[in-house]
Amino acid sequence: MTSKRPIGVAIAGLGFGDAVHRPALAANPGLELVALWHRRQERLDQVCADSGLKGYTDWDALLADEAVDAVIIATPPAPRHQLALRALQAGKHLLLEKPVALDAQQVADLQREAISRRLSVAVDFEYRAVPLFQQAARLLQNRAVGLPWLVKMDWLMSSRANPNRAWSWYSQADQGGGVIGALGTHAFDTLAWLVGPVQQLQSITRTAIAERPDAEARQQPCDADDIALINAELASHQGGTVAAQIALASVARNGRGCWLEIYGSEGTLVLGSENQKDYVHGFSLTLHRDGEASRSIQADDDLRFATTWSDGRVAPVARLQSWWADSITTGKPMVPGLSEGLVSQQACDRALAISLVSE
Repeated sequence: MTSKRPIGVAIAGLGFGDAVHRPALAANPGLELVALWHRRQERLDQVCADSGLKGYTDWDALLADEAVDAVIIATPPAPRHQLALRALQAGKHLLLEKPVALDAQQVADLQREAISRRLSVAVDFEYRAVPLFQQAARLLQNRAVGLPWLVKMDWLMSSRANPNRAWSWYSQADQGGGVIGALGTHAFDTLAWLVGPVQQLQSITRTAIAERPDAEARQQPCDADDIALINAELASHQGGTVAAQIALASVARNGRGCWLEIYGSEGTLVLGSENQKDYVHGFSLTLHRDGEASRSIQADDDLRFATTWSDGRVAPVARLQSWWADSITTGKPMVPGLSEGLVSQQACDRALAISLVSE
């Protein structure tokens, strides 16, 4: 795009899309929210009344709106591939929530379409936009721990530990539900970014809570994984391979949150937070180098957020949206984009395909 007018953006999906993407867009002068899409008229009317924006339940009508240059797709995973494919065919740039699609083949299809049409597609791997994660990347690039030897990642959440939490798409494997889709996509991308992509893996998955009540209080079966234990070999950016152990759970009562430990030839880097509701507030970064006292590391000034919100999710999403706007305007490749989404999804597919699932 060469026009100086803001890029007209529509949001599809009004859960995370309304709570996080909408306020994040308001902080980006190069992006203008012009329309909303949701499959349920009642929910759409509610948000349109609050925002004063146009609303659509017809996807083709949204794509025909000339004010819409780009679309943020924050729907559940199952319809995401078809919605994204049709949007690309209509010439729209995209920002996709993750998992991008139900399998790597669908991600590759979108990648080919986007490349052929020279459209920018961002994937919301928002941890890449969090200051302390960026600081960890900077330290690793400068070999602060020497050569990485071992990575341990524990992501133990209690968000679905209550068996009375309602049955939904998250409970269904064929709808893209499960902890590998929710957390594994981020975990594999974070490891690929900081250390190196998955080269080999072994996994065990479990569904600890086998039934949940639906809207009519009837018990429905759950087959999506809520626990995943993964042993992996990463192809290190510094050469060679790194052993990795990854534990994911959404049913860990009083779980320890998100912790990443990187053990190297010259020290250890620990990044983590016990805060289960916010992936900015609560994180700490500690560097332990041989022969030195442990140091608490703060983000460098150039990595810190200029603006923050009480909901810490908004700031990194706003930063990632700004990268997307720059990619659309300049034509530069978007990172994180579909290339990163494909690498992550390939690892997720392998973890699910070869997992040892209980009967």
